[in-house]
Formats: sequence, C-alpha cells, structure tokens
Amino acid sequence: MDRTRPLTLLLSGALAVGGLAALTPAAQAADSELARNGGFEAGLDGWSCTAGSGAVVTSPVRSGTKALQATPAGSDNARCSQTITVKPGSTYTLSGWVRGSYVYLGATGTGTTDVSTWTQSAPDWQKLSTSFTTGASTTSVTVYTHGWYGTPAYQADDLSLYGPGGDPVQAPAAPTGLTAGTPTSTSVPLSWPAVAGATSYKVYKAGALLGTTTGTSYTATGLTPSTAYSFQVSAANSAGESAKSAAVTATTTSGGGGGGGGLPARALVGYLHASFANGSGYTRMADVPDSWDVINLAFGEPTSVTSGDIRFRLCPVAECPNVESEADFKAAIKAKQAAGKKVLISIGGQNGQVQLATTAARDAFVSSVSKIIDTYGLDGLDIDFEGHSLSLQTGDTDFRNPTSPVIVHLVQAVRTLKARYGPEFVLTMAPETFFVQLGYQFYGSGPWGGQDPRAGAYLPVIHALRDDLTLLHVQDYNSGPVMGLDNQYHSMGGADFHIAMTDMLLTGFPVAGDTDRFFPGLRPDQVAIGLPASTQAGNGHTAPAEVNKALDCLTKKQNCGTYQTHGTWSSLRGLMTWSINWDRFNHWEFSRNFDAYPWN
Repeated sequence: MDRTRPLTLLLSGALAVGGLAALTPAAQAADSELARNGGFEAGLDGWSCTAGSGAVVTSPVRSGTKALQATPAGSDNARCSQTITVKPGSTYTLSGWVRGSYVYLGATGTGTTDVSTWTQSAPDWQKLSTSFTTGASTTSVTVYTHGWYGTPAYQADDLSLYGPGGDPVQAPAAPTGLTAGTPTSTSVPLSWPAVAGATSYKVYKAGALLGTTTGTSYTATGLTPSTAYSFQVSAANSAGESAKSAAVTATTTSGGGGGGGGLPARALVGYLHASFANGSGYTRMADVPDSWDVINLAFGEPTSVTSGDIRFRLCPVAECPNVESEADFKAAIKAKQAAGKKVLISIGGQNGQVQLATTAARDAFVSSVSKIIDTYGLDGLDIDFEGHSLSLQTGDTDFRNPTSPVIVHLVQAVRTLKARYGPEFVLTMAPETFFVQLGYQFYGSGPWGGQDPRAGAYLPVIHALRDDLTLLHVQDYNSGPVMGLDNQYHSMGGADFHIAMTDMLLTGFPVAGDTDRFFPGLRPDQVAIGLPASTQAGNGHTAPAEVNKALDCLTKKQNCGTYQTHGTWSSLRGLMTWSINWDRFNHWEFSRNFDAYPWN
C-alpha cells in the first residue's frame, strides 16, 4: 500500500519484535505492510465479504477517498477477510480503524493462539489493534473484520498487518489432463487433475468464462443439442491465474432438449381460466382459437398449503353459466391435441400456495398431479408457484446445491413425473421476476445475500430441471423496476423491460453479485416472454408496438432501445400471456399481434 504509515504503528511493530533495539536498518527492511488494499482505495480487491455484505463507500472515510462498509444480517455477521502470506515463528501487529456498533478485528490460522479485539460502540473512527506470533510451520493467516448479527452497517478503513513478509505465493501451473465425460443434449461434464497451489479453477467455453469452482470437476449446462463445444480450464490462487489448459472438444447429443416434441418453432402460450370466473368471462376449451399452441389450465390447487394434494375441477355452473360438460371438455382437449396443440395443468397461481416441505407432501403431489393428467389426457405440467411456495433458507448459499426442503422436494417430484410420462412430457414454468432476476439484483443480507428469502428462489429449480424444461416464461409484469445486466433499473410496460429481463435469462448472470455463483443462460428455444393480455390482466401491460420492438431487438438485433443485448437469439420460442380469457375480452389483440409478427 502506498499510504504513509503513522509513526505510532511503526513503533508498535518494532517493539513487537524486540524493543527499541529492533529499530535497525535490517529490522525495518524485514518488517513491512502485508495487507493488500487495506485502505479499500481499489474497491474490494483482495478482500472477500460473506453473503455479498461488503461494499466500498466514499463517506465516511478515515483517510484517502474510500472505506469499507459492510451490513450484517440476521444470519450473517458481514465478515470481510483476507488471507496473507507470513513467516513461521514471527510476530505481527494487526490494526485498523472502525466505526459502528459491535465491530471486530482479528486473525485466524496463526498456528498459536488466534486473536481478536472489538469495540461495543464507535460513533466515530476508533483504532483497534492486537498482535500475535505465528506457529513453527505457519505460512499464512487470515485477517478479518466483522460486525454482529442484525446490527446496522459498520465501516472499516486503514486495515494493516505489519511484520516479516513470507515467501511470495506463486501462481499455479496450467492444468493438464482436462477431459470431457459423456455429453447429454444440453450438458457436458468436465474433469481434470488437481494443480498444486491452486485454490480455485476457472472454466472457459470458446474462450469465454463459463464459471468458477473450487473442485476439479464442472458440468457445462444450457448447451444446444448436436453442437460441438471447446472447453479450457485454468488454475488460480491469490497470486493470480495460470494459463489456460489445452482445449478439449465435446459434441452434445441430439434430443428434445427438455422434451415436449411437437411444439412449433414459434409458440404462443396462454392460460385458460378453466376452474374459476372473473371479469374476463368464461371461455370454453372448444372456443380457444388455433393461435394458441400451449394451453395451460388454470389452476390445479392444493387442498392445503402443505398437503401436496392437488385438485382440479371445472368452474361451477353457478360461477360460469356457460361452462361445458366434463365430457365436452375432455373431447375438446383431444381435438386440440389432434391439431398439434399442447394442453397442460398449471399448478399454483396467486391463491394456490404449495409448499412441499415433507416427503409425504412430495409423494402426494406426484400422485395427485398424475391423476389429473391421466383423467384429462394432458400433455404435461406448468409450475406457477407464487407467494411463499418457494423460499430459500440460511444454508442456501449456492443455487446449484439448495437445502430448502420445498425446493428439493419440488425438483424430485417433477423428475418423477418426467420419468413416468417420458421424453414427450411438456414442462413449463411461469415464475415472477421476483423469484428469478432479483436473485441478481438483491445482495446485502439474507440467504445468497438476498433481501428476501424468496428472491431468486426459482433459480435452483430452473437449474436442476434445465435439461427437462420445455419452456420458461417469466412473468414480466406485476413487479417493480428490476436491474438488468447493464446495472440499470428497467420499468414494466416498455420494450426495454422485456429486452433486459429476457437477455438475462439467455445470457446468464451472477447470483447476488457473486461471479463464482454464475447462473448459466437457457437456450433461446426454452424461453418465451410473459406479458398480460390487456390492461385489466395485470400491471405492466405492454402495447403491441412495444412488444414488437422487444422481439425485433432480441431476435434480429433491430430497434433496440437503451439496453443493448449480449447476443441475437433468432430461435426465441415465443410469447406467453395471462390470459386467453383476457385476450378474448380485449378482442384478441395479443394473439392477433403474435400471428402477424414477421418472425423471419
């Protein structure tokens, strides 16, 4: 660090290694500042903060222009740390300036006695200092600062570790022996031998960073069937990143890539209010126009939130005087299927919370959903869980390995249904942006750094089922502004919102701001844009001209507004709307616009 050290700190470091006699040219040369970026002038470079809790601020600062500010949560103490190379059997002084309530400074891995010091209350900058001696074989220590669970944000600046420098860490060698396992239609498993001195590995696809892992294996997902891919891997540690390994090439297999064969290249998806009435009026299955390629029956609902038992029945005559008979309804479904349409049962909706918190609930879900599918001869399942149906828990720090039972059991249940009905089983999902894209926007507290345990809670479900997923149509409505990959907030109702939200799904994005937890993008044929069919159907109605602008930008890279996409996706599957009934109420404006759009 270039910052001039205070005389008092120089003296304390000298005294720690043998009193005033230690103030000799040799001792001064041996002892040095070892903490990297202790003043946070280079942002968080060198520091790692739990749960995305740390940020750099320009006020308040103790010196320079920047300082650390970290915000604890109920389950996280906002610990920011750095691992530093040291010499065995040597004495070090750790110090720093802090502000806030219950702020700690300490060191672990000393090889002797780990040390810490703290202040209960520091309304203004207060210095904390402690010292330690390393063990006979200690070559690195971790220094840290943290607050206390659920307390307000704290600040830290001018963090320092002073003493003899250890042997410099060398960047690891490039990995050798990278191999590709047996590909699927959408994934390729990769593995390689461990590299001495490496603490992590970076995986590249065609030269672009795909993800980071601390292990020696990684599965590249979200790939296109029957396509050749080139992969490389590098090794990294605190000294830097190695050169990339020799490339290995693998070709994905052909296949449905999620099943549901028979969908057209451009699909229009709509929800049919089959079990209830509202202001849009009841629409019989036989009266659904041919424009609709996927018809989701709304809704199969639980007998209780936690039972897992799902029931479906046609709208009662008292609510829907023009409802068809059960026999006519089944006959109309068969007629739609004969015309190449897919009819699914949609589970959930705004009022249908489903929490599969137990294995009994999971098994009841499989059994009851299977009964609905078999009774009506349906093509698959749409998951429209909203509210508190899905949420993360404290242990969910990685979307690839969820621990929340309601998430784990849902994935298991869907896989069981898929296995039961085979590769043509159509699986779609209709989460709200809150459950998907806000996994990127929110960080600072809670699971994954999320401000709410439901933020991003669909991500582990989508990722686990991505090879089985036919369509994901996120509801781009009934939400507030959402941050895109351009770090700007986008508001509902215009082309930019749909462009930004869809680009995130196709490009991929870091979860809670952490590039080590990168959510890989989906294939464009797995994605449809979800919109309300009319102003009465939901907040965020988008005029047809704006819908067309979004499609132009995403599929042709034309008519893009302020948001610039990370690619051009000519095979984007299509559009979803809530709902067929509301589109009929609005004189079929939504479906007519879809039919008229020049896709090619």
